[in-house]
Amino acid sequence: MAQQSTGLDPIEIVLNEKVETDETWLDQVDLVHNAIPEINYQHIRTSTNFLGKHLDLPLMISAVTGGIRNSQAIHQDLAEVAEKKGIAYGLGSQRTMIESVEDKHNFDVRHKAPKTMVLGNLGLLQIKKHTIEDIKKAIEPLKLDGLCIHLNPAHEIIRNKGNTDFSDSLRTLDGFIKRIGIPVIVKEVGNGINKDVAYKLRKIGAKGIDVGGKGGTSWTIINRLMKNDKKASIFDSWGIPTAASILEVKKEKLPVIATGGIRTGLDVAKAIALGADICGIALPILKIYKRRGKTGVEEYLDRIEEELKQVMFLTGSRSINDLRNTDYILYGKLREWQIQRGL
Repeated sequence: MAQQSTGLDPIEIVLNEKVETDETWLDQVDLVHNAIPEINYQHIRTSTNFLGKHLDLPLMISAVTGGIRNSQAIHQDLAEVAEKKGIAYGLGSQRTMIESVEDKHNFDVRHKAPKTMVLGNLGLLQIKKHTIEDIKKAIEPLKLDGLCIHLNPAHEIIRNKGNTDFSDSLRTLDGFIKRIGIPVIVKEVGNGINKDVAYKLRKIGAKGIDVGGKGGTSWTIINRLMKNDKKASIFDSWGIPTAASILEVKKEKLPVIATGGIRTGLDVAKAIALGADICGIALPILKIYKRRGKTGVEEYLDRIEEELKQVMFLTGSRSINDLRNTDYILYGKLREWQIQRGL
């Protein structure tokens, strides 16, 4: 999730309001059933490597806090779960720790997740605002494996006093990537990334792309509700659905994280078959954590793992690499998108 806007608490909004668009287009993907899979279910392996890190499951707990203050307990608890389950963990927006020394402790989770991948999170607008020295000073003690830089133009046009100056963005990213000293993944926050942007990101040295597609949590809806605006906006459903965005970016051969409405093991399998390397989940995990704590989150991740293995079995996929090469069929708007965009 992106950083907090002014107004109501975004956490309370996502827990109590309808903030998902349900338009991932993953429902327009069918994986082809294999009646003779020729594998032993017990021998299926869901492990993978992402940016040099071993993961037991191709999954990440994506940024769930929206950059709110006093988020230490959430970050540490979920990072501990990520470590236990062998998946990656993505911090919420670290804007506050750059601007306030008191907030740095909120993002210190390495003692809870000493081995697994931990990714930081800053906005493009923050790296334009702050010096590279200040950012390095803030993040180096966290011992991050990489840093996600989020792009959120649709979010900014909706939020109160949003910053809509995105000029010179590629040059800013280029300079930042060359100087920050850790891998940079560029991500959207709910509106997707197209092939032209993916090409530019590869050219300037980004090490990965998080598509942040339409279909999951919508920050345009959240920010509208944060202003107590209950009237639907023309931008509530703006963007590139997650399935389409995966197809858009995969040609560039950069590692791809699929976020945006991933909810089941079948969703994970479809995203990987389309071209994603790993998937990220945020909102369901936050909701479960608030209701049932770490135990509930662990049980949900166990279910995702079991569903993924079941799909792998039924497609004859012994490994995640096999799943990347499994056959699929596209329908409806997704197929039309693929044709018209030359994908």
